[in-house]
Amino acid sequence: MAFSVRYTTDILRLTSPAPGVPGSGPAWGRVDTEGIAIAERAALGTTARVAAWPQEDLDLALAAVDAELERLDRQASRFRDDSELSRIHRELAPVHQLSRGMAEAISVALAAARWTGGLVDPTVGGALIALGYDRDFTAIDPALALAGGPAPAPGWRSVTLAGTVLGLPAGVRLDLGATAKGLGSDRAAAAAYRASGRGGILISLGGDIAVAGQPPVGGWPVAVADSSALGAPGQVVRLTAGALATSSVTGRRWQRNGRPVHHIVDPRTGWPAAGPWRTVSVAASSCAQANAASTAAIVAGHDAEAWLAGTGLPSRLVAHDGAVRLLGGWPETRRD
Repeated sequence: MAFSVRYTTDILRLTSPAPGVPGSGPAWGRVDTEGIAIAERAALGTTARVAAWPQEDLDLALAAVDAELERLDRQASRFRDDSELSRIHRELAPVHQLSRGMAEAISVALAAARWTGGLVDPTVGGALIALGYDRDFTAIDPALALAGGPAPAPGWRSVTLAGTVLGLPAGVRLDLGATAKGLGSDRAAAAAYRASGRGGILISLGGDIAVAGQPPVGGWPVAVADSSALGAPGQVVRLTAGALATSSVTGRRWQRNGRPVHHIVDPRTGWPAAGPWRTVSVAASSCAQANAASTAAIVAGHDAEAWLAGTGLPSRLVAHDGAVRLLGGWPETRRD
């Protein structure tokens, strides 16, 4: 990945993910600015945004992105009865035959679990269900009353994957949230660029961003901001390659038995992560990796800085008190 920082007019925002905020409805809303065409719509429970140049290639890009987002939703959604993941959970057999795309999604999730030492873990699905996140976020009762409580995740090592054959113990529920949205951005950016074979593409899914092709002059400008301080001056990074992703505990929040909870689960406890960071942004070579790293840092809590330093990935951490910590060469804010 490569990026720098400057103050400029931004065309895209990288913020804390919003709780299922729709974009412009199911149809793409469009705008052209500074030689770049931009479109936005609701997708995957968040907002999808596509930026393309030259402007006349936007229609090709949107068709490719639509196909990739629908494919991912049919593979990995916990909230669609007709998704491949829902079918796996309904089946009683311990072994499941997967599509190649679903096998890739689970392989990426398991690789992320291994890389993070289990800080992210695809077997947290049961914990999320116990917390009340058993449906699309917008449909969650904001004041849930549930008996019992979540338990630690069974652990990613209980899952096996050999090619397209998945081994999943009875009762284990998968959730690919720590990697799937990033993977979706990676897939969509690559597909949109293949559709035109020229220019450049930026894809954002709820602020998880991947780029492909040649960036505009100076790089793609992306305003990095924490959702709890959107009125404050933002830092604008110029992304020329790779990806950026943000994880936050400030967006998808609700009440469970009077206790505030959020969607980033610590696999070691089954409860929402309770560390000092409200938002973490990470740059990496792929959005799936950046997504996994930012989520892992939230879960790592007080150990996040040491863990991120070990990865060498440029990172920006925002504490609950608003303090900002920059690691791995993430550029300091400056005025040009």
